Amino acid sequence: MSSSLRHTSGTGTSGRVGLPLVIEQTREQTEIDRLAEDHLDAVVVHSPMEATYLGVAGQDDRLDDLSVDGLRARRDLSADTLEQLGRRTPQDDVDRVTAAALRERLGLEVEELDLVLEGRAPVDLNVIASAPQAVRDIFDIMGKDTEEQWRTIAARLDAVPIALQQYASALAWSAERGQVVPRRQVEKVAEQCRDQAAEDTSTFQALLREAEGQPEEVRGLLDAAVGSARSAFGALATYLDELAPKAPRSDASGRELYQLRSRSFLGATIDLEETYRWGQEELARITVLMEETAEQIRPGATVKEAVAVLDEDPAYQLDGTDALRAWMQEKADEAVADLADVHFDVPGPVRRIECMIAPSQTGGIYYTAPSEDFSRPGRMWWSVPKGVTRFSTWRELTTVYHEGVPGHHLQIGQTVYRSELLNRWRRLASWTSGQGEGWALYSEWLMADLGYMDDPGNRMGLLDAQALRAARVVIDIGVHCGFEAPEEVGGGEWTYDKAWALLDAHTNMDEGFTRFELDRYLGWPGQAPAYKIGERLWLQLREEVREREGEDFDLKAFHRRALDVGGVGLDTLRAAVLGEL
Repeated sequence: MSSSLRHTSGTGTSGRVGLPLVIEQTREQTEIDRLAEDHLDAVVVHSPMEATYLGVAGQDDRLDDLSVDGLRARRDLSADTLEQLGRRTPQDDVDRVTAAALRERLGLEVEELDLVLEGRAPVDLNVIASAPQAVRDIFDIMGKDTEEQWRTIAARLDAVPIALQQYASALAWSAERGQVVPRRQVEKVAEQCRDQAAEDTSTFQALLREAEGQPEEVRGLLDAAVGSARSAFGALATYLDELAPKAPRSDASGRELYQLRSRSFLGATIDLEETYRWGQEELARITVLMEETAEQIRPGATVKEAVAVLDEDPAYQLDGTDALRAWMQEKADEAVADLADVHFDVPGPVRRIECMIAPSQTGGIYYTAPSEDFSRPGRMWWSVPKGVTRFSTWRELTTVYHEGVPGHHLQIGQTVYRSELLNRWRRLASWTSGQGEGWALYSEWLMADLGYMDDPGNRMGLLDAQALRAARVVIDIGVHCGFEAPEEVGGGEWTYDKAWALLDAHTNMDEGFTRFELDRYLGWPGQAPAYKIGERLWLQLREEVREREGEDFDLKAFHRRALDVGGVGLDTLRAAVLGEL
């Protein structure tokens, strides 16, 4: 799941250009609400790319300032909002949650950026969620229905060279202070940049294919702009090749930085040693469940043998992306119809979800939120790798529930819908991986509990995905914090080969995918475990509420209460649900 959400356009009565009218505001807006919305307004001015994800019109022809000055401006914006927050008094429970969420989210942003700006941590560069990928992927979600929208795309493509030059200057500034990310990440991102520079592998070429029906002049603008963007990625690849010898060979971030990164992704502080042990126990538990499920698929089969059976079973096969998209839509619509009004409150506009095949071919599966007025629905995107034409539904049904309902679509869509309760920052821009991805994993297990994964093949798909999530808790914490590796891979100090051995032993996916996954863990410390740790904290919260309420506990009411809090950190979520703020 991408943390990039939302889309809308229009002008609200507040005078904030681009932000649409709040239609159902029944709670009187407070000073803290206004401060949060002022912060959001400033963020979308500072970050045109964030504006696109949020659906704020007017800056779609621009890219962010990726220089050190851009980082400093973002840091100062958050610090200024925090300073103003200190002079405001919460008026009600909603304000108390907003204030806690602002302090936690913006405080962490300032803390992380201070490390970079003081030369104590490197400018971020990794294989999945740094500036090169953001610049590459922003074009997937831009409007492409009109000639004017295509002209806007061409203008933004023309901005790519400057943006990547700014980014290279930031990396160089950081390197001058002795701060460079691990060499593996530098080399892998250089490869990604070369792919974007080459005509046969660049995702920008997909834009030219999509624009084939546009006027000749527009296609000419696009062709030139795509060429300049590709050249800019080639130049960045050359710079990264020069940077690589300065990068450390060790993949480990170190425990101190890891604890900060973990807090950033979770919105909670965890005991790293205890969580590392729990991750190993959880992986062992899931392995037993997989072995039991393999026996149901074919008596006497190992897990890998059962997976081979499923991959050859025509009942689970889809041919072509059209069939994949139609199957995704069918299953997503079915989940909405079955769960609404029975297990969840699903607001009317949230009952619509669109399943899409992304124009790019990067292999990701992600969700983008609805616009605030729901003119653009929430969307589940599948970026199918080039050349892949066959898909196994047994692997992916759990993904539909993760990205759709009751996963991200319900969670994020319900938050966007609550305009009568939450300010725009709470609804549109407050996101925490542990809360969001933890809920999506919780949703996968919940669908199993409700009987939707009783088919042994589909249940194997759920367990295989869960094994991946548990394995990365172990690898991510173990590698970055320098803990001793499990005996299963020989104990002692973690190495790349030991991490690969653990991942390969407990997953049944294409090697290219799992190799990329491992590179992701090594370059983005703290993020991947946030899914499974977030799920754990969601389950703990549910049980704590159940114990408090006893016979009065109602699962549907718990879900509504917790989701209405929005995308806050997990400590803030717990305190809000338990009334402890």
